[in-house]
Amino acid sequence: MTGASLPQPSSARRAELASHLAAVHARIDRARRAAGREDPLALVVVTKFFPASDIDLLVGLGVTDIGENRDQEAAAKMAEVTRRDLFTVHFIGQLQSNKASSVAHYADVVQSVDRPKLVRALDRAATASGRVLDVTVQVALDAAEGRGGVAVPEVPALADLVAGSASLRLRGVMAVAPLGADPRPAFARLRGVSDGIRADHPAATWISAGMSGDLEAAVAEGATHLRVGSAILGSRESHR
Repeated sequence: MTGASLPQPSSARRAELASHLAAVHARIDRARRAAGREDPLALVVVTKFFPASDIDLLVGLGVTDIGENRDQEAAAKMAEVTRRDLFTVHFIGQLQSNKASSVAHYADVVQSVDRPKLVRALDRAATASGRVLDVTVQVALDAAEGRGGVAVPEVPALADLVAGSASLRLRGVMAVAPLGADPRPAFARLRGVSDGIRADHPAATWISAGMSGDLEAAVAEGATHLRVGSAILGSRESHR
């Protein structure tokens, strides 16, 4: 066959990811300007249901933070990626205490800490692995939805427990906006919770909020970390 060769699937996928990634960065930049912010924001690309090959492509495009929701899937993918040393792994899904040992081996950050039992399990696992895990306390902005998180009045005590752990480092707070409602008031509430935590723990500056559909509202209310999946990787269902 003469002439140019057909592009390999990985080349087409890389181009698709690059285009989507650029569009998301443009949205973030517009939101930052609208909010009058000049501080940097971290983009955590959520790769649940997508293969390790996509993570390799994203890292090649400059992505430094990857988010995963499910332990079994994440553990397998982290063993397959080419350059694990080039990115930070954020575990962002609801986590059972009996999975803490597994997660502590491959994750750098656990964003979904929402109860004392999990704090203690992660601390033991991280200590046994000789690691220190960064942690955010997941705040329930609408407890009726059952999407995880600790009730707002209980956040300070849980944050204190994390901060007093041997192998966990309190970084801040995380939340998911309530379904079917304007996310901005919820994110404003999260910002208030963050302010309260930082009064006692000045280094706990992270506010992880905002996803593909509501990142602008999160940026407006001070989010430092955005968790974006489908806007970059496409429909998860079509790749399962």
